[in-house]
Amino acid sequence: MPISRYALVTYVRNPVGEFIEELRRELHPTAVHPAAHLTILPPRELAGTEAAALEFLEEACSRVIPFHVEMGDVETFLPTTPTVFLQVKRAAYRMRELHDQLSRKGLCCDESWPYIPHLTIVKTELDEQARAAYLIARERWAQFLGSRQVPVEELMFVREADGDWQDVAPVPLGRGQLSSQL
Repeated sequence: MPISRYALVTYVRNPVGEFIEELRRELHPTAVHPAAHLTILPPRELAGTEAAALEFLEEACSRVIPFHVEMGDVETFLPTTPTVFLQVKRAAYRMRELHDQLSRKGLCCDESWPYIPHLTIVKTELDEQARAAYLIARERWAQFLGSRQVPVEELMFVREADGDWQDVAPVPLGRGQLSSQL
């Protein structure tokens, strides 16, 4: 039986997310794209059980006050990987802090890349495709007139199964903060 990998994301369910999902369909119409999201913990195997990891996440996230990030410019990870993304311009440090807080206990792992808060637009097969996608994405993003803020209020613990990612459980931020304020 293959070992499952897990990740922690926050879905972007606002005009920024809608824009990204539409742009993905334009740039790579034949690919199946995941819902727009910001990754807090990149894919990893668990050191313990799924239940123990979820319990740790719920307890740790209950003390985290929800926050907003602001999306910045279109960038690429070229030449390392042919990925086009939106950088997190404001409050990226909050995402890094959250990543560091949660990458412990059963969720600790050696990550392949340094953690850089971003929203992936598209990952291509070839560098040339990424360069072309970058130019189009930059042009489209410059035309985006909506708010570039994204709330980080609820995380989703996800599991990879047969190459597809499935939601395991929502993990709200700040639940402990609410009960202490009542």
